[in-house]
Amino acid sequence: MPTDVIIKNGTIVTANSTFESHLTVDDGKVTGIVTDETPPSGDQVIDASGKLVLPGLVDPHVHIDNEPKNRGGTYEAETQAAAAGGVTTFIDFAFQGGDRSMSDPDADLIDGIAHKRAKQDDAYVDYSLHGVLHRETPASFEQLAPAIDEGVSSFKMFLSTYEIGVSNGFVRSVLEKIAELDAVALLHTEDSSVCDALTEELKRENKREATYYPDSRPPYAEAMAADDVLRMVRETGAKYYGVHTTCRESADVIEAYQRELDNVRAETCTHYTALDRSVHERLGNLPKIAPPIRSPDDVEAMFEHLAKGTLSVVSTDHSVYHEKYKQVDAWWDSPFGANSLQYTLPVFYHEAVEKRGYSPSFLVELMSTNPAQTFGFPNKGTLDPGTDADIVVFDPNETWTIDEEDNHSNSTYSIYDGREVQGAVKQTFVRGELVADDGEIVANSSPGQFVERETPNWTA
Repeated sequence: MPTDVIIKNGTIVTANSTFESHLTVDDGKVTGIVTDETPPSGDQVIDASGKLVLPGLVDPHVHIDNEPKNRGGTYEAETQAAAAGGVTTFIDFAFQGGDRSMSDPDADLIDGIAHKRAKQDDAYVDYSLHGVLHRETPASFEQLAPAIDEGVSSFKMFLSTYEIGVSNGFVRSVLEKIAELDAVALLHTEDSSVCDALTEELKRENKREATYYPDSRPPYAEAMAADDVLRMVRETGAKYYGVHTTCRESADVIEAYQRELDNVRAETCTHYTALDRSVHERLGNLPKIAPPIRSPDDVEAMFEHLAKGTLSVVSTDHSVYHEKYKQVDAWWDSPFGANSLQYTLPVFYHEAVEKRGYSPSFLVELMSTNPAQTFGFPNKGTLDPGTDADIVVFDPNETWTIDEEDNHSNSTYSIYDGREVQGAVKQTFVRGELVADDGEIVANSSPGQFVERETPNWTA
């Protein structure tokens, strides 16, 4: 019997193994991994000879907002960038009130979730949401259980100098409630008092160039805040996921708590494995993100802790800002964030597999399987029969140079512009539909769907 899609002659890559096989797809699901010498027939046939066949990437850390005015991300553009880069599922953020704007005090987290769920018609890949808690009010606690009922089972808080930062006392109370509900807590960990004081020092010294920016948010400020939160995690028993770990000091803190706790997980981001702070010399404020891009030693520390399992996920922290707001005279007037969805797979593949000799399975584990398991996507991050046919055909031998002019994102720049990489996304399927082909979006409509998640099981 013919199948909808047959991807033949490729090297199947899972989190545990690689092997030559054919992959069959029907009705949006993987139906089989066929090792016969002659593949079955299919309505759509992709010859993957010499290429890797990967489960689509699951990126659990993506910001898509077009509010306030300096932000430029839209669901149509950013999900097309994701598809072109092999990301087939991501998790965005729902704020209390809508996008990151907090202008409507009467809107709550459920309103924010509804606002982002309505973006489904513009989505070219699947997505889910984390809830963001930035109001220290009793109502915030009342919104957690209804959010879980809406399929949002993870909640983020910021310990930082952002206007949405919250106190340790509020975090402790939220962690207790999250533990009761068996949900997941995500924390942005930087000590705001240290970062604020150092920022003011640099301002007084008129150190306006972007090369000084990393000095305003040092590694020890990240490690201090991580330790504060993890002490509360130990007391409350909440599932904890540390976002965008950047440095050796912070990763060492996380590792120490993991020795005694089984409810602690953490990520790093592609840029912390591929760039060091010298990037500001070339690109100015464009790579300004928080926490900052660190030293060359911290880059190597990220790989050491990924290999040990301290860090189990590589995400993007994708965020789009209009360039005119980024490239301003003083770094402190520039917003935090950079886009990365379209280039995360080839950049990390080059750094991890080509440059350092890790296996393609290492990449699949960190960018597909682990994030899917961590956040409750049983049908994502795998090529097992019966799961969603989110598939990437990847050429490990193609060498090319990243050009920001090729961005599908609304971002007009890329922090990887001009970087030569080995490894290129050739085709991306979302639930069996070919969405991107050799960098071009070929889907006739937007096939992405909002995915409701239950609270994940971290003991399985």
